[in-house]
Amino acid sequence: MSGAFAAMQKRFDPVGVFTIAFITSVGGGTVRDLLLDVPVFWMHDLRMCTLIFVTSFVAMIFKSLEKNAQVTLFIFDSFGLGLFTIIGVQKGLNANLNPLICIILGTITGCFGGIIRDILLNKIPLIFRKEIYATACIVGGAVFLYLTFYTGWPHPLVQITTILLIVIIRTLAVKYQWEMPKFYLGEDQRHEG
Repeated sequence: MSGAFAAMQKRFDPVGVFTIAFITSVGGGTVRDLLLDVPVFWMHDLRMCTLIFVTSFVAMIFKSLEKNAQVTLFIFDSFGLGLFTIIGVQKGLNANLNPLICIILGTITGCFGGIIRDILLNKIPLIFRKEIYATACIVGGAVFLYLTFYTGWPHPLVQITTILLIVIIRTLAVKYQWEMPKFYLGEDQRHEG
């Protein structure tokens, strides 16, 4: 949904909307699976491609009714970020990787689809701008691991709690304009060396 809405904001045709939606949906998971050296998940599951196509079609219909696409884009992007982060962490755990690597895989899974989307839309990727984005994935991944290993909570409850935590972090960060420190060279430093 977030990819489809972002493409429609740029006035893409239906093929462009589907392409951006597809890349946004599977980009992070594709990078993750290539790093894990396992079969790329969507290449063996036609249901995934069908779901993305249907969702893109619904987004195009919904767009004509939706007045505030920016809010809709943010909501779908935040929930997607949470869901994909947890899937990535879980894939790392299933591969018996170090918990730190699992958090990195979760962050890659959550963020890289959006990075590719923004690059194709000729925008600076959200992860590199001022908003809290990857940090929400890292915190969510760490909490997911903690709840998985140190509480007796059922797995679905751990997943839902962590996804909601990531959405809450993103929402609060945008609402209260939380930012990570920025680094830049001053005018005098750029001309040195």
